Amino acid sequence: MWQLRVIVTSAVWVSTEGFKVAKADRKRCCRRLVVGAWVLAASQGLGIGGSSAQQLAGQTDQQRLKQTSTAQKPIARANVTAIAASNVTSPAADAKPIQKLQSGATALGPYYVDFRARTAASYGHAFVWFGKTSEKRVEVAGLHPKGDELAYALGHLMLVPAETGASYGDLDVQYLTASYRVYLSETDAKKVFAHIKHLQATSPVWNAQTVNCTAFIGRIAAFMGLKVPSHLQRPEGYVNELKEMNGGRRIAQLTPGR
Repeated sequence: MWQLRVIVTSAVWVSTEGFKVAKADRKRCCRRLVVGAWVLAASQGLGIGGSSAQQLAGQTDQQRLKQTSTAQKPIARANVTAIAASNVTSPAADAKPIQKLQSGATALGPYYVDFRARTAASYGHAFVWFGKTSEKRVEVAGLHPKGDELAYALGHLMLVPAETGASYGDLDVQYLTASYRVYLSETDAKKVFAHIKHLQATSPVWNAQTVNCTAFIGRIAAFMGLKVPSHLQRPEGYVNELKEMNGGRRIAQLTPGR
């Protein structure tokens, strides 16, 4: 009986101890599971954190690159601008005295007399332009009958009152049929222009055969030292022959004593 009690007691102890051991093992297993789960979660958490950190670092680097490139662009442009500005020479540094270029006409002479012919109701009209080469304003001189068609018709038979200024069409290029321009120095121009004014003031009459428009401009040409054709021809032919006789001479010089 005592032995049975001892055996039962031992069995109970063994079972109790076994239960304790099993319970302890279960606790250890649970602890191990908890620790393992924690370690796994921690490792995953670290992995996620590392991945997020890498993404954040990548994003931060990209932002830094963008900011750097954005910041560098104005600098590059500023550098280019600075280089370009350094290569551009200052206008003040390169400023040179500006010389007024003279046209070919001005180089030939500062003044001129232009022998011209134009169309008219009959056989035309001859006259002169004269003035300063650098100016557009011109003066006109030409001999023509004063009044209407009646004075012109009578002028073929007798002397009629005349005018020596501009007549209708003298300033219109579309009526021009011939032109011969001769240039003068300032000194000679003063004398020639004075002679033209004198002829205007001392030519009160006109006649188709004797004191006509071609004879009038011929007297101007002769004073300038040019060879003069016969005045008994049409104005266009007269101006063209005047130019031909003088070889197209562009510059006139008065003889001493004029």
